[in-house]
Formats: sequence, C-alpha cells, structure tokens
Amino acid sequence: MAQPPIGVVGSGSWGTALAQAVARGGREVMLWGRDGPAMARIARSRVNSRYLPGVVLHPAIRLTADLLALDPCRILLLAVPAQRLRETARRLEDRGRVLVICAKGIERTTHRRLSEVLSEECPDCPLAVLSGPSFAAEVARGLPTALTLAAPAIALAREIVGELSTPAFRLYPGDDVIGVEIGGALKNVIAIAAGIVMGRGLGENARAALITRGLAEISRLGTALGARRETLAGLSGMGDLVLTATSLSSRNTHFGFDLGCGAPLDSLIGQDAPLCEGVWTARAACELAAAHGVELPVSQAVARILDGTWSVDQAVEALLTRPPAVRE
Repeated sequence: MAQPPIGVVGSGSWGTALAQAVARGGREVMLWGRDGPAMARIARSRVNSRYLPGVVLHPAIRLTADLLALDPCRILLLAVPAQRLRETARRLEDRGRVLVICAKGIERTTHRRLSEVLSEECPDCPLAVLSGPSFAAEVARGLPTALTLAAPAIALAREIVGELSTPAFRLYPGDDVIGVEIGGALKNVIAIAAGIVMGRGLGENARAALITRGLAEISRLGTALGARRETLAGLSGMGDLVLTATSLSSRNTHFGFDLGCGAPLDSLIGQDAPLCEGVWTARAACELAAAHGVELPVSQAVARILDGTWSVDQAVEALLTRPPAVRE
C-alpha cells in the first residue's frame, strides 16, 4: 500500500525547501500556497522563481492552492510565517492529523509560543516543532543539514523523524518543545543585533561577545518557561544562533546589518521587504520575559530600535555601559 503524501503548508523559501528535502527521501509531497496564479506558474515552470530561483522542483512535488487537496496527508508541515500561523490553523479542519510547526517566532498579540497557538486552534491534532540551523537554499540544494524535531511525546517525535529524515536531511527527535521554540524564536532577534554590530563595524570581538550574551538570554528565558538547558545548547539553540548570527545569508542578520549601516528603518520594513521574523518577535519576547521576571538586555535593545525609542547608537551605548552582573 502506498504511503500517504506529506503536506507542506506555505510555498515560501522554507516551505519549498522542505518539500524538496522530503521528496528526495522518496515521498510524494503536496505543496500548498495561497496564491492560485502563482502556484499555477510554479507548477508549469517547476521553479519557485520568487523564493528559490534556479532550484528545479523534484518530480514528486505536486502544487496546489486548495487546502482540501491536502486531505490525504497524515502529516502537515506548517511553513507559514509565525504571525500567520493562527489564521492558517483556523482554515485547517481539525482531523487529528499531525501538525509540524516549521516557523520560528512568538505571536505578537498574545505572547503565545507557536505550539500554544496551534493547541488552541487545533486541539485534537498531535503537534511537533521542527527547528535548527538551516538556510532554505542549502536544504533545497540537498546539502547536509541537521535539525531537531520535538513533540510532547518522544514516541511521536521518533515516528515523524522516521517519516521525514534522509541522509542529507537528518532529524534528531526530542520532547522539549519549549526549548526548541524559544531557541528558534529568540535567535532571530539576536541575529538582528549581530547584524547591527557588523554594519557598525564594531569588530569580530564585539560580535562574538554579543552572540554569547544572546545565548545566555535565550537560556534564561527558556529555562524560566520550563525548557532544558541541554536543548538550548543543542542544534535548535546554539546551533541555530551560530548559523544565523554569523552570516549575511540570514535575512535577520542582513536586516540588522542594513540598520547598522544607517538604512532608515521604514525602508527595511514594507510589503516587498524580505520576511524577518525577528522584527515581529523582539517586543513579544521582551514582554513575555518581563512577565516571568527575566531580563533580556540585547533583545530589549533591538526592540527599542524597532519601536523607534532608541537609535542604533543609543542601543550600542546602552549595552556597552551596562554594568556586568556576577551571574553573567
């Protein structure tokens, strides 16, 4: 009996890359996007030219703009932006399918982690979270990648890993959903700060220090929420942070770099600007942390820049003159 297809909800760069990775493992994939004419063009050309130019889609990938076409799929990979996860989940019928969150962020309006959002909207669906150091373009090209897949029950995580993992797309099962989510969400905020350091020409020493302090922030908030430190020191914490905050291939780091070089904020945030999840996560993360008595000085500096409260130079000065604490 043939295996059911794997569904991917979201046809941006990450969703398309995930579809490629799974299809290479021998599975049929249904890739959904909300723009019908765009999906039709991709189906004809077999290239998602807007998000992954030059990458020819695997023959096992079928494209659709109809969510009902995903009905045969037992596993859905949700690769829509974090701030659109709730509205997308409301469009999915709660059929008990396994939903794997592939976005990274914290909901701005509620400060909910994405697994909490999904649990509210699809309470009868088993859920998991996929995160780790991964650039979509490299995954799409079949370059080696290792990620963490966490579910509340380790047995479910192992089952999904068995369904999706390939030699070049290696998934490690876990059950620390909170740790995986917090690592993935906050690393984007720290990456913006790292980009600012690069754009301001503050040097590699400063960037290394900032990344290290950023990891401490991620660990503080994560453990306050119930995450395990070993998760935050693993692929979905330190691994993802190191990749994202050290490369201008990261949209969040590049966004920070442009800010550091003096680009006006409003020129970097717009309908046609690349999606930078850290922009939407920064303030939500700080407010979530404040509710749990946790300080996030680097994330707070980024949030204040994005709010227009501080200039880049004011944020840099505030971090440089912040008194060191013994616990740090």
